[in-house]
Amino acid sequence: MYNPEDFIVDRLGTGTIPSPLQLSKELEDGVFNYVLDNERVMLKSTVDYYEECKNNNKQPVSFEKSGPKEFIYFDPVKTKAAIVTCGGLCPGLNNVIRGLVMQLYNRYGVKRIVGIKYGYEGFIPKYKHEIVELNPDLVEDIHTNGGSILGSSRGNQDVSEIVDALERMNINILFTIGGDGTLRGAQAIYQEVKKRCLKISISAVPKTIDNDINFIEKSFGFETAFSIATEILRGAHNEAKGAYNGIALVKLMGRDSGFIAANATLAVQEVNFAIIPEMDFELSGPKGFLEILYKRLERKHHALIVVAEGAGQKLFESEPNNSDASGNVKYHDIGLFLKDKITRDLSKRDMPFTIRYIDPSYIIRSSPATANDSIFCNLLAQNAVHGAMAGKTNFVVGCWNSIFTLLPIHLAVMKRKMISTESELWSNVLETTGQPNKYR
Repeated sequence: MYNPEDFIVDRLGTGTIPSPLQLSKELEDGVFNYVLDNERVMLKSTVDYYEECKNNNKQPVSFEKSGPKEFIYFDPVKTKAAIVTCGGLCPGLNNVIRGLVMQLYNRYGVKRIVGIKYGYEGFIPKYKHEIVELNPDLVEDIHTNGGSILGSSRGNQDVSEIVDALERMNINILFTIGGDGTLRGAQAIYQEVKKRCLKISISAVPKTIDNDINFIEKSFGFETAFSIATEILRGAHNEAKGAYNGIALVKLMGRDSGFIAANATLAVQEVNFAIIPEMDFELSGPKGFLEILYKRLERKHHALIVVAEGAGQKLFESEPNNSDASGNVKYHDIGLFLKDKITRDLSKRDMPFTIRYIDPSYIIRSSPATANDSIFCNLLAQNAVHGAMAGKTNFVVGCWNSIFTLLPIHLAVMKRKMISTESELWSNVLETTGQPNKYR
C-alpha cells in the first residue's frame, strides 16, 4: 500500500556546518550520539513483517528517525526563525512555543526568532497584526498557562502573500503549530517556496486534541484532554448516582475520531455508554440506544454516558450543515440532541429520571498541559528544531513506537486517523462499559 520512497523527507541541501551541540559519534563514551541519515523507524515492527521483507528482498517502509545531526544546513548566526500557531486552542501550545525558542536560542545559537500573531492571518498586511520578538526571557514561564501567547485563528489565507511576508522578513525557518488545516496550509506554503526557489524550511509540529493525525502515534494535548476529562467524568458519575434513575451525559471533543472519549472511559472505568463517531449508532428499535439505556436504568437506576462531538451525525441527515472558517463541516450538537431524545423517550415510558448534561470542551482546550504532556511538547519542539536546522523541509515531527520521527506532510494529511471497532482499544472500551458493540 505504501512505498518506502513516500516516506523520504525533502531537504534544502546538504549540511556542511558543524553542529554547535558538540555531541558524540562514539558508543559507550557517556555522551549522546548524533543521529545518522540512514537511521530509520519501521512502520510495522512485527517479526512477520521483517521476515516478509527479508525473504522478498524488499525495503521495509520506515520513517526517518529524528534527532540532532553532526552537520547542519543553516548557519545559526545568520538564521532567522518564525513561529505561528493556528486553529483551535489546545493544551501545550505555550509549551511548544517555549521549547522551540529555548532550543533555537540556547542550544543552536539562533538569536533572531519572531512570533506571528493570530495564525496565518499574521502574515497578511491587511490584518495589521504585530510581530513579536521571542527570546528566553519572554517565554520563560508561559508553559504554566493554557492557550497561546501568539493567539490563533482559523481560515485559509493567500499563500502568495504569506510567502511574500516570509521573504520581506528574511525568514529562513517557519515553524507551524496546528492540526490538519494548518498542515495543509504548511504544505501549500512549502510548494510556493519551492516554486520561487527559496531556501526556507517549512517545519510542522502536529497539534490536534483529537489525536487524529495520520502516522502520528500521539499528538500533544491529547493526554491532557483525556486526563482532565477523567476528573469531569468522576464528578458526573457522582451526579448520576446521587439521583434515582440519574443520568449524566458528558460530551467530549472528537469530530471524526473518538480517542478522547475512549481513553477517558478506560481511565475512569465508571462509564456505561461510550459513543464515538466510528461506531454504528441508532436510537430506536429493540437494540437501539434508548432501549438499552432504559433497561440499564431498570436494573441499576443510574447511567453515565460519554459521547464524542462527532458521533451520530447521520441522525441529522435531514438538517443541512454549515462550514467553519477553515472549511470544516460544522457538526450538529449530538449532546443536546441526545439529551432531548432521552428526555422524550423516558417521559413517554413514565419513568421518573434526572438528567445532567455537561460540555467541558472549552475548559479542557484552554487548560495548561499535564506534566507528561509538557515533557512531550518539549521533545516535539526540540526534534522539530533538529530537523529544520539540518535543512529538512515540508515535514511534520511525530512519534512512532515511542521514537521521534520526521514525516512528509502529505502523508500526515492523506487521511484522518480513527479508531477501528475491531481494534484492541475499542475491545477494551466495550469490556469496561459492558455496552454492545453497536446500537442497531
